[in-house]
Amino acid sequence: MAWIETVAFEKATGKLRKLYDRVVGPDGNVDNIMMAHSLRPHSMEGHMALYKNVLHHSGNALPKRFLEVLGVWVSALNGCDYCVEHHFAGLQRLLQDDARADAIRTAIAARDIDSLPLRDADKAALVYSQKLTERPAEMVQADIWPLRDNGLSDGEILEINQVVAYFAYANRTVLGLGCSTQGDVLGLSPGNSADPQDWGHR
Repeated sequence: MAWIETVAFEKATGKLRKLYDRVVGPDGNVDNIMMAHSLRPHSMEGHMALYKNVLHHSGNALPKRFLEVLGVWVSALNGCDYCVEHHFAGLQRLLQDDARADAIRTAIAARDIDSLPLRDADKAALVYSQKLTERPAEMVQADIWPLRDNGLSDGEILEINQVVAYFAYANRTVLGLGCSTQGDVLGLSPGNSADPQDWGHR
């Protein structure tokens, strides 16, 4: 499940058990990306707070399904199959349209933004996200102009930026510690956007 020692749900005590109880899914399942933090519960707490607020908060204006598309896109660019599989499964659940989900996945695998069945504003966001992921030191102010030109507000641009930044962190957590999807239930998320403190995976 990971290259370092992890503490199983049933063996957790103290703060770790309290955090596991907050992030647990069906049948006591805790995603391997969270278990990778088990030797340092405070970093799990920080990870979940960031994840919940960036992707699953009622203050976001962009649709959650598009934030998941961004997550799959950035994870694919970073070569993080773990996050691609988890967040594509989450995207499928949100879309409830397998044909559209498959078209999105095919286009992402081909790095073909033009063929994605998305709005022009969404495609502009993916162009911005690709440069920020692959060549962050080359970013310039003009990179956000196409986002504004396609009707995105500065608050929405911030949301896009934060999703890209979150997945840079999550992908490197997974890739650097050898997390696998073995034993995980794909596609679950702390989706209760109305309550930022609800981290339960459903």
